[in-house]
Amino acid sequence: MKERIIAVNSNTYHGFSIQDAVKGIVAAGFHAIELTATKGWTEHVFPTMSFHQLCAIRELLANHGLAVIALSGHCNLMDPQRIPDFIDNIRLADFFGARTIVSSVGEAHLKNRTTSSESVLLENLRGLLPILKQYGIQLVLETHGTEGTGTAIDKIVTALDSSSVGIAYDTANVIFYGGVKDLADLSSCVEAVRYVHLKDKAGASSEWNFPALGDGYVDIPGILGLLDQRNNSSPLSIEIEFTPETRSLETVNQAVQRSATYLGCMGYRL
Repeated sequence: MKERIIAVNSNTYHGFSIQDAVKGIVAAGFHAIELTATKGWTEHVFPTMSFHQLCAIRELLANHGLAVIALSGHCNLMDPQRIPDFIDNIRLADFFGARTIVSSVGEAHLKNRTTSSESVLLENLRGLLPILKQYGIQLVLETHGTEGTGTAIDKIVTALDSSSVGIAYDTANVIFYGGVKDLADLSSCVEAVRYVHLKDKAGASSEWNFPALGDGYVDIPGILGLLDQRNNSSPLSIEIEFTPETRSLETVNQAVQRSATYLGCMGYRL
């Protein structure tokens, strides 16, 4: 069996509770989770929850044998006013034992689309480095929005030149946002990739259609093969996203199960 940390992003259960997510993820045979704390979108955990609520969720995860490998704590890192929110998310990641925090560079889902120059962005990110080191957490910047390719994120990571910051490579976002779909983009930045959102894509490049693994046209075997060839052992976090019209708890659970079966057929141990 092939060994690699494989989790399910709880954002797969957008619109459903964390309890629903845990139940479906465990039923499919997974042992790890990426918790989502994305403001205004999926708030399965969030810094404003009471200590009692957060402890209950941590206990729920422990009772089901789910390790928290990352926290999806998207904030607009170009906006100085959002940096305190992100620091709270770093602390939240530490509370759940996650050693990785994921964020896009810009706002992921809120309407506030504040942008800034590269120098301001880098200044904001450099200000986070001592806090990341304090908590022993790595920030991985996701291919998302206007920074929708690995090449674009790699420029930021290279400029920072810090072991605390790497790339979260989303295999479908690079199609949806970045307009690329071959392995050249990943190959150009694979040394800086520290985390992978393993996501499939169906339909037109601009269509919100991210089905179960194997149901789309992303070259998943090629991507995993490239990571292996380059000795990149980044964890994989499965993310499946539906439109409201096609989303039901049964549909999501079935897609998670199909993704587990797909990886199992490729020789991966969950």
